[in-house]
Amino acid sequence: MKPDEIKKLDAYFKRTLNPSMAVKARPRKDDSAEVYVGEEFLGVVFRDEEDGELSYNFSMAILDVDL
Repeated sequence: MKPDEIKKLDAYFKRTLNPSMAVKARPRKDDSAEVYVGEEFLGVVFRDEEDGELSYNFSMAILDVDL
C-alpha cells in the first residue's frame, strides 16, 4: 500500500474504533498493511481493487486462549 493509503486507514481506525490503533506498512508486501493496538499485533488490512472499485478488508484472528 502507498503511504497516503496507510495514513488514511490509520486515521479511520483511530477515529472509528480506537485512538491507540496504528496501521503500519508490511515489509515485502504492497497489497496490505498491519494493524496494531499499542504494540500488540491485531490483524491485517488488505487492499482489494476489483472491477474499478477499491475497498479494504480487515482480517483478525482470535485465538481461543485469548477469550
